[in-house]
Amino acid sequence: MKRQIIDMRSRPSFLHDFYGATPGSKEYEVARWLNRRVGSNNDEHFIRSKTINGFVDEISEAGITQAVVVGRDIPGIRIPNDSIQEITLPHNELIGVGSVDPQAQEIGATLKEIERAILTLGLSGINIEPGFGATPMGADDPSLYPVYDACCQLDVPVFLMSGPTSPSLEYTDPAAVGKIARAFPKLSIVCYHGFYPYVNEMIGVAFRHENVYVVPDMYIFLPGGGLYIEAANGFMKDQLLFGTSYPFRAMKQTIDDFLRLGLKEEALDPVLYQNAKRLLRLEVI
Repeated sequence: MKRQIIDMRSRPSFLHDFYGATPGSKEYEVARWLNRRVGSNNDEHFIRSKTINGFVDEISEAGITQAVVVGRDIPGIRIPNDSIQEITLPHNELIGVGSVDPQAQEIGATLKEIERAILTLGLSGINIEPGFGATPMGADDPSLYPVYDACCQLDVPVFLMSGPTSPSLEYTDPAAVGKIARAFPKLSIVCYHGFYPYVNEMIGVAFRHENVYVVPDMYIFLPGGGLYIEAANGFMKDQLLFGTSYPFRAMKQTIDDFLRLGLKEEALDPVLYQNAKRLLRLEVI
């Protein structure tokens, strides 16, 4: 029987130069560099997703049931939530997650955009990246609490992205996630990049707070990443989620590599599919 897989972090290259949209550009070379750093066998695999059809075909051929296309809203990379809806709505294989930058506008406007993204555009959650803002900050900065409250009220997850490419590792400390989880115990908090390299700390936060979900995506293949698997073979089985981080790692290769990491059979379906289905309240596929 074919195994169901939900890829929790995926973006087509055409979405922005940052994802490798323009061959020969500085951003294209950075995308190739990052692919090499995280172990992609082909550092230009992402050229296929220069069109939406190429992107969707690659998802299907890789054996992925559905892929989450997550937006970004930080200085230098502003992808409108309308664009995420436009890409994902026509394709059952795609799930859209919106994004806001609370520093870019007044908090009232930010909250209106969150509501619009969820209730009008039909997106499945909100992504924020505090460490990448015009003024980098921790995820537990009090100015962000209205965002968490809004997601809690709308009953959708908030996605936090932080990892080794953050402007400073001080903004990658998962202790901030623990503070948010305590303040908003009913809020589902999804940690992109697994807050690598703070693997032990991230696992410790997830141990204490069952409303914290971890998506190590491409960093699960780096030194220390095996601890995520060890945790998922125990208490964290229902809190770890699979992600390719495409276009920065090839889809099919990532699935194949992931299945060799040593995850127990009883944890595979929860991590690859069931946890995401529950978190995003997806219909049976």
